[in-house]
Amino acid sequence: QAPLVESGGGLVQAGGSLRLSCAASGGTFTNDAMAWFRQAPGREREFVAAIYFKGITTSYADSVKGRFTISRDNAKNTVYLQMNSLKPEDTAVYHCAASSRPVTIVTVTSASLYDYWGQGTQVTVSS
Repeated sequence: QAPLVESGGGLVQAGGSLRLSCAASGGTFTNDAMAWFRQAPGREREFVAAIYFKGITTSYADSVKGRFTISRDNAKNTVYLQMNSLKPEDTAVYHCAASSRPVTIVTVTSASLYDYWGQGTQVTVSS
C-alpha cells in the first residue's frame, strides 16, 4: 500500500477551484515536511507548495503564490492543497511528498529531499 494517496483532481474551467487531498497511511507524518509537486507533459517536476516545521511554516512557488494554500490536519493524517483562480498552465499531475529529513526554507523546494511520494492526481484546467 502506497504511504501517500492523492485525490481531488479533475477537469475545471479557468478561474475555478479544486482542493487536493493527500492521505498518509502506514504511519504518521506529523513531524515531516509535506509538499506538493506537479509535472506537466514534457516538463520536469516542479515544486508547488510545502508545509513544515510542524505545520508552522509554508512555502509556495511564485507561480501559485496568492492562489494556492497548503494546509494539514494531523488528526486525519492528511495534507490539502486548495487551488483557486486556476489557469490552464496549472494543468499537470500533482504529487504529494513527505520528508522526515531536516529541512530549510531553501531545501524544502527540492524533490530530492523527499522520501515518500504518492502516485499523483491529474488536474486539467480548460481555457
